[in-house]
Amino acid sequence: MIRLFAGLELPQAHRLRLSLVRAPLPGAKWIEPDDMHITLRFAGDIARHAAEEFAGFLAEIDVPSFDLRIGELGSFGGNEPRIIYAAVHGGEALASLHRATERAARSAGLAPDRHAFKPHVTLARLKGTRPEQVARFLASRAPLLLPPFRVDRFVLFSSKPRVGGGPYVVEEAFDLAAR
Repeated sequence: MIRLFAGLELPQAHRLRLSLVRAPLPGAKWIEPDDMHITLRFAGDIARHAAEEFAGFLAEIDVPSFDLRIGELGSFGGNEPRIIYAAVHGGEALASLHRATERAARSAGLAPDRHAFKPHVTLARLKGTRPEQVARFLASRAPLLLPPFRVDRFVLFSSKPRVGGGPYVVEEAFDLAAR
């Protein structure tokens, strides 16, 4: 078994800038800059043959390169916050790539993704952090002013089996069409 997901890498300068939003926050486990990414399609723990099929279908994706922008900070989990994130804006081009990775996963026999696609970069995982603490943290942060960057490829990452988390390893890279 191998734990896989399709995703996008971030430029080093963007990862560094995102790491600067860190601050003491009870229950926060901050993501290391080298592990920051955008998940397109989580595959989970899958057998080697399914992983090879998934990678094969990913290689067939024909989507043009596009620009991406990282925007505002937010949190997932409502009254039980679980994640602090930076939103990702890529418009229809990013949505198209996500749909293509979903089709590749389904073609490889993986179950449909049950979650709606909400592109983001996870900055911290939270455990036991109160909503008001998260709200204060988010309110204290200046807006992110990161320049857009070009997405020329997506990758197949692996992570620790059954556990997840970094360090993430790029297993394969897939170039997007230059247009």
